[in-house]
Amino acid sequence: MKGRKELYLSVGLLFLLAVAGYYFFSSRDDGTGLPGVLAADPKFEPLQIREPELRMDLLEKVRKLEYTGSHRNIFLATPALPPRPVGQALAPTRAFVGPKVPPPPPPLQVPAEFFGFASEPYGGRRVAFFASGDDVLMVGEGETFLGRFRLDRVNNDFADVEELGTGRHTTLQLVQPPEQGANR
Repeated sequence: MKGRKELYLSVGLLFLLAVAGYYFFSSRDDGTGLPGVLAADPKFEPLQIREPELRMDLLEKVRKLEYTGSHRNIFLATPALPPRPVGQALAPTRAFVGPKVPPPPPPLQVPAEFFGFASEPYGGRRVAFFASGDDVLMVGEGETFLGRFRLDRVNNDFADVEELGTGRHTTLQLVQPPEQGANR
């Protein structure tokens, strides 16, 4: 039994020595001085330049070149602008940024005509007279008429009217009735 153990132990050691030798010889340094870096090609020969200097003539040629491409912004997904005529400068254009403001609402239209007023002798309450088609409306200050308008104030020349749904105000000017007395 003791002989078998020694045999297995010696075979195992021999195997370990073979693996260690393989790794040792396969990862040897090739003389570059840096581990893991391969040696340079032995056939490499540097160029034989006696006095290297900067080629200023080639640099000057590159400096004089002018870009004649489309001058397109590569960061925008829009198509390129059409070519412009020679000598015409680009006009600065600014794109609108931000939300578009809706147009203001149209002016308030009251479907009635203010043609007169009266005031009570006691208390001073004023009543305005409006003509809406063939109807004549008598509206006191603070009262509603035509279902959606309120008379705020009556003056000698105008009447202030508010639309109840929107809160918009308008002023109706006093309209003089047409002259009827030329036939008498």
